[in-house]
Amino acid sequence: MVWNMLLSSRIRNENGAPHGHICLEPLRRPSTLLRPQTSRHLVYIMSLPSYLAWPWGPQRGRIPIDKSNSDETNPPDFEAFEGVTPRAPATSPLSVLGVDMRAIDNNKAHNTSKYKNTSLIARRNKEFIMIIRFDRPFSSQQDNVQVEFLIGSSPDENKGTYMIVSIGREKRDSRWKGRIIGTQGNEVTVGVTPDAGCIIGRFRTFVAVVTDLGKQRTQRNPDTDFYVLFNPWDPADQVYMSRDTDRQEYLMNEVGIIYNGEFNNITSRSWNYGQFEKGVLDACLLVLDAGKVPLLYRGSATEIVRQGSALMNSQDDDGVLVGNWSGDYSIGTAPTAWTGSPEILLKYAKEGCVPVCFAQCWVFAGTLNTFLRCLGIPARVITNYCSAHDNTGNLKTDIVLDEEGRVNKGRTRDSVWNYHCWNEVYMRRPDLPEKYSGWQVVDCTPQETSDGLYRCGPTSVSAIRDGELSYPFDARFVFAELNSDVIYHQSDKYGNSKVIYVDTAYVGKLIITKMANSSNYEDITSNYKYPEGSEKDRQTMQMAERRGVPTRDYFPLSEAGVDIELQADTIKMGDNFKLTLNIKNQTSQSCTLSATISGCVVYYTGVTSTTFKLENKSAKLDPWNTTRLLIDVQAVDYMPYLVEQSNLLFVVYGRIEETGVALSTMRVVTLRPPELTIKVNGTPRVGRDLMVIVSFRNPYNFILKNVQLRLEGPGLIMTKVKTYEQIVPGGSVQYTDTITPQSPGKKVLIACLDCAALRQVTNQLEIIVQ
Repeated sequence: MVWNMLLSSRIRNENGAPHGHICLEPLRRPSTLLRPQTSRHLVYIMSLPSYLAWPWGPQRGRIPIDKSNSDETNPPDFEAFEGVTPRAPATSPLSVLGVDMRAIDNNKAHNTSKYKNTSLIARRNKEFIMIIRFDRPFSSQQDNVQVEFLIGSSPDENKGTYMIVSIGREKRDSRWKGRIIGTQGNEVTVGVTPDAGCIIGRFRTFVAVVTDLGKQRTQRNPDTDFYVLFNPWDPADQVYMSRDTDRQEYLMNEVGIIYNGEFNNITSRSWNYGQFEKGVLDACLLVLDAGKVPLLYRGSATEIVRQGSALMNSQDDDGVLVGNWSGDYSIGTAPTAWTGSPEILLKYAKEGCVPVCFAQCWVFAGTLNTFLRCLGIPARVITNYCSAHDNTGNLKTDIVLDEEGRVNKGRTRDSVWNYHCWNEVYMRRPDLPEKYSGWQVVDCTPQETSDGLYRCGPTSVSAIRDGELSYPFDARFVFAELNSDVIYHQSDKYGNSKVIYVDTAYVGKLIITKMANSSNYEDITSNYKYPEGSEKDRQTMQMAERRGVPTRDYFPLSEAGVDIELQADTIKMGDNFKLTLNIKNQTSQSCTLSATISGCVVYYTGVTSTTFKLENKSAKLDPWNTTRLLIDVQAVDYMPYLVEQSNLLFVVYGRIEETGVALSTMRVVTLRPPELTIKVNGTPRVGRDLMVIVSFRNPYNFILKNVQLRLEGPGLIMTKVKTYEQIVPGGSVQYTDTITPQSPGKKVLIACLDCAALRQVTNQLEIIVQ
């Protein structure tokens, strides 16, 4: 099954989907159309001129562009040199009896021993060793041996897909370096160093003995296949990261924390990146193959990141994940139910690269983070609170209110997401001035197209902060997410509207990520923007305007001299609560404020659903004084209308009676879901069984139906899914399982309970395995 994504240009539907992502229609096609079948070709050619040795077969027409790591064309066992006549050999011929890639030792030296993979996994520009066993002692003065490394179906030395490392009598230049480390009996230890810019992926290994007659090669042997990844430990690599603490967090850490909620009520969920889990590395390479990314591009971190941004979503290329904001997830897994990336990537690979259902921004970001870390690129997940989706890129987010002060859903096209998750990658940008290297924004949530595909980035965080928006890629879109002004309009019944208030500080309130070597978050807002109203902030906006961003040409609005702010405590879903409206009169005159407070259910994307409250308040304001008004909110009013993630949006439209000046503000309240508990019985020890117990009680007066419970933890347990037909009011469920830790150290168990009536019920438990 593939998915026909019905697009609606510039229209946001009322169920919460971003523009251009409104519904999913299953479209059944013959399975043969889903993806070309992988094939392995072995071409036998007994005699070829040396200048036609690649690719061991005739070429017709255009030279093919190799776009698959899975497809392969291998050289013949024997490749004869043309025009050579037999003669008595000077020495007895040499034969290769075996090749040992020394995977365990090499992986430890290359910081890849955590991958659950029996093959050698090397990093660029770092030597790995291999042992070649011959039928007699090897002579470096008399014998001529070549070690060949191939990737893809059209091996070519000029394209970096066919590498020859010479050992012995004849030397030849190669981008990969080789040397003889030592000999012992019939065994030769060879050191090989892939170059710092080589293609990443799975290579095949052949050892060829060169004689006067031709080349005698070893046969194709999957046991000698090996992987080459990016190398953040090496200064010559594009993704070099100098501090080991950063490498441990942004490359080696298998479990992260993704932040959500709202900027003044931050919540979080653990996420299993699982980049070292069995099969995940092959799945990540398959993603590139399915997206037909040319092998020639796979040595550039910039290109891998940009392609990965497009390939994580299925919007235009049958990528990994189907985005869905409709609230109907009956034909897939709800975005809120996932607990990690391995399940998603392995499902995509196992089912023939059919897109996995369903995802929203944090699922996209978590899965892309796994993809990048797995290939060796340092990456982290970022949360931007109050993130503007500015469709026109004019730095204006327009909120249209009706005559009563409620959000006019029909005329409000822009939105401010409560939060939006994207990724940062750490790398050098050879295409930009040096100061714009470092952290780069990349976003795979499909919002707008970039060069014809739904993707965003990489774009320099430093360039965004400076307003330098002329460099690739998509800097202007990211800048708008962080710096748009919220423009409140009031419309009348005839369709006329006027600007009543401009809030220049609402968007991009807070930008955070998981702190290195800590469970706390790190505030990185200053990486993206200077303090609001500062001289640096003014200079940034001037630079952005010189780079094509429209000027802020609002006509002067009368100053009210009054500030309003909504406050709310942390509230449990199902509770009654009070909102506090703080009104601060900053003038020497008394005045009267008339205010309309509307409350509606809202998706985390800022799209409103049902309005459940409309209340008028009035207050007499004394000079230089603060007045507080309380607004009662009853659970019986909002509970029937809740949508996923349980967000309520309150908008205040106020008017000073004496002057007629208007002012407005809004506040999102995220309701806290009930608790899910995890505990273990016994002391966690390597190789010993440990019982895990996950329990939940339904605190509501309605039945929870079709409940799904997930449990996983890297190094502890693969994803387990338990389903319950229903949990009655006051009823409890308890799920138990046995785990056997495989390695010592800090581990994390992650659990999530999900159903249509209740989302975002998650918890995690850290355990120390001895």
